Amino acid sequence: MANKMRLICPLVVEGKYDKIRLSNLVETPILVLNGFSVFHDREKKALLQRICKEKGLIFLTDSDKAGTFLRTKLKGIFCEGKLYQVYAPAVAGKEKRKNNPSKEGLLGVEGIDCETLRPLLAPYEESAAAPVSAGITSAQWYAHGFSGGEGASEKRKALAKALNLPENLSSSALLEAVNLLCDRETYEKVRETV
Repeated sequence: MANKMRLICPLVVEGKYDKIRLSNLVETPILVLNGFSVFHDREKKALLQRICKEKGLIFLTDSDKAGTFLRTKLKGIFCEGKLYQVYAPAVAGKEKRKNNPSKEGLLGVEGIDCETLRPLLAPYEESAAAPVSAGITSAQWYAHGFSGGEGASEKRKALAKALNLPENLSSSALLEAVNLLCDRETYEKVRETV
């Protein structure tokens, strides 16, 4: 397979299996909506709105009615940011992990091969310039006391508050948000204060 693509901003998909499929194709952060539950999660919506406003989001949903509904509703939520719509083709079939095809008999993003998805995302591929990111690894996150140790939860809450992020994000979600929204210098300055 060709090299992984680096997109101009994070990619948003419906579910975790879509993320697994696309992680074989892109090295850009992939954010998961978890279907319709995003509409009831104020914290997640607020975080996605902020990322959309500051960085932009590429939105890729299934081509079925549910995907169209999500796309329509979220377009209103993210009206203040840069939202790039990518449309998956309507491909008849059934995902390998499922016993039965979907109601409409179409493959979701998770079932579409990477060779079909690559040209859809190509217009959003980043130039050679590296994105601005804190670039914090999981090991550094742990070493800085934000995961796995005593008081890590309190430190994460303080960091989230200082960065104006939702305070109840999981460790991995907060790390992802920090890497998406901060450069290294900002992260280090804030980290020293918590």
